[in-house]
Amino acid sequence: MIECGGGGGDSNDEDAEDMSGHWGILVSDPWLQNQFTQVELRSLKSHFMSMRRESGRLVIADLASKMSRLKVVGENLSEEERASCVKDVYQNTEEEVDFELFLKVYLKLQTFVNSRTGSSPKNSSAFLKAATTTLLHTISESEKASYVAHINHYLAQDEFLKKYLPIDPSTNELFEIAKDGVLLCKLINVAVPGTIDERAINTKRILNPWERNENHTLCLNSAKAIGCTVVNIGTQDFIEGRRHLVLGVISQIIKIQLLADLDLKKTPQLLELLDDSKDMEEFMNLPPEKILLRWMNFHLKKAGYKKIVTNFSSDVKDAEAYAHLLNVLAPEHTNLSTLAVKNPFERAKLVLEHADKMGCKRYLTARDIVEGSPNLNLAFVAHIFQHRNGLSAQTKQQMSLLETFPDDTQDSREERAFRLWMNSFGNSTYINNVFEDLRNGWVLLETLDKVSPGIVNWKIANKPPIKMPFRKVENCNQVVKIGKQLKFSLVNVAGNDIVQGNKKLILAYLWQLMRYNILQLLKNLRFYSRGKEINDADILEWANSKVSSSRSQSRMDSFKDKSLSDGIFFLELLSSVTPRAVNWGLVTKGVTYQEKKMNATYIISIARKLGCSIFLLPEDITEVNPKMILTLTASIMSWCLKHPHEERTVGTSDNESGGQLETTSNSTLDDSASDSSLDENGNI
Repeated sequence: MIECGGGGGDSNDEDAEDMSGHWGILVSDPWLQNQFTQVELRSLKSHFMSMRRESGRLVIADLASKMSRLKVVGENLSEEERASCVKDVYQNTEEEVDFELFLKVYLKLQTFVNSRTGSSPKNSSAFLKAATTTLLHTISESEKASYVAHINHYLAQDEFLKKYLPIDPSTNELFEIAKDGVLLCKLINVAVPGTIDERAINTKRILNPWERNENHTLCLNSAKAIGCTVVNIGTQDFIEGRRHLVLGVISQIIKIQLLADLDLKKTPQLLELLDDSKDMEEFMNLPPEKILLRWMNFHLKKAGYKKIVTNFSSDVKDAEAYAHLLNVLAPEHTNLSTLAVKNPFERAKLVLEHADKMGCKRYLTARDIVEGSPNLNLAFVAHIFQHRNGLSAQTKQQMSLLETFPDDTQDSREERAFRLWMNSFGNSTYINNVFEDLRNGWVLLETLDKVSPGIVNWKIANKPPIKMPFRKVENCNQVVKIGKQLKFSLVNVAGNDIVQGNKKLILAYLWQLMRYNILQLLKNLRFYSRGKEINDADILEWANSKVSSSRSQSRMDSFKDKSLSDGIFFLELLSSVTPRAVNWGLVTKGVTYQEKKMNATYIISIARKLGCSIFLLPEDITEVNPKMILTLTASIMSWCLKHPHEERTVGTSDNESGGQLETTSNSTLDDSASDSSLDENGNI
């Protein structure tokens, strides 16, 4: 067990990062320095500073709840368990926490997690992130084996990958194959088809460092665009094969794929779970995991199971819920002895035999069930849902109910873009629906603090869970107040409008916040702007000038210019930024809708491969959504201005995809917008 004593001083935390973005000495204790790599220290330092900003000071009593956002100790320990563990070592809960004490508490909790889950060479693989660290990162061998089986199944017919598949789950072959980025890009397209235009993937047998880096940049930006959380993960982590990070991204991609059908639009039969048609909107706003639990409990109630399953860990460890669920879904394979067995492990084996007979034995073993592996249990139940959901065919009543529900396609696209953009900041709460999850104001305050550090007064902010409605209004009032401070157009807008979930106003606010973020990032490129305010006209002028300099006749009259729908202008813009970016042999004339969409998909993938973190869809280009067009242009502009002196012809190659770029870096510009509620200047 790690002995946790008092922490050393941590003066001038706010100044720990210098103007060039490099961190100085983060801890003075040599023992602590040896427990972490510098990458880990920077990540933990960022979390620590964020926690402290929220309340002005951080005391030991706060750590149990605030450390929920740290992956290992947050996912594997309840708040009560964290509090108990911390209290065992630190009696004075009002003691103020500095960074070194924070690290010691973190190590203490991580040790507790490892001891409780029984991490050992038998069931996990421990490895060092760097030669200088003694901090062990463990990965579940069961999870790795399950994800390898998933990859072997879904990518077996891929023309490029089939020479590497099947992967042997007993080795580290997965992480070696993932080093060139192709596997992860292909897996993203399996999860959300069409996310990446495969013409943009570098698929030579041997890639040079630039090409490999491009693939990983494309992968990371595309992963964010489908809803993965990839904060503090960079291309180098994949190139070096850091297994816990690679497996973490793979886990999220597979989870998105398995939960894709848990949506009323894709599976209208889910209406059978509703007791009242009035619950429909609330049901549509539930995250997929909650819908899956609701589906499971719906069938368990039919089976006469008395308990309510609330999670995919402790509530299913005895395998009784699974036995009842499968008896309802596949009664023809029922084994009467399953529920009579007293030993949970033996019962779990019988459950998996039942699942195997109905074609659903995938993702977990009997040991994973009794150990309560949350990721694998969720994957198992989601797979059962995909294979046999046991719901009735659509009734006329259900069809009519769906028809009466408004289909706000534009609002849905914008909501998706804003949601993914906000999630890319790595806030404490993952947003599943902006109209519901922003109503307490907290995530909006966190996002504002990321966009404009120090602008939020955390002393008057109310942290969730918030039971009193007026506390939510207080948070949202501060959100509106800050918006006005940033010169957003918020005429007759009050905090209560956000609390009430006013869709038009929320979309309007988020568009202005995103636009402000983009313009500030451009302004901060002082060598270009010299500190002056950047506006839409500057972005338009830059893009036309750039394309013109490459001797092209294309021109964009405005961000509403309908001629942009064929995508040619943006392909020429990308080509002017990086000459080898576009393989013109793959570009269509953009005459038919299908040709326009192919060009749009190619544009988005090239921009992400370049380093632009964007969240728009091909339809936003083909339909010329002016605000999405603005943010796409600004993202390309930002990347170009950050690389003013780089050689544009690096990386000569004859790769099969034809896309050639130079070394890339991740941009923080995110492209999405709301067109339904604002005019061109961002006014409501």
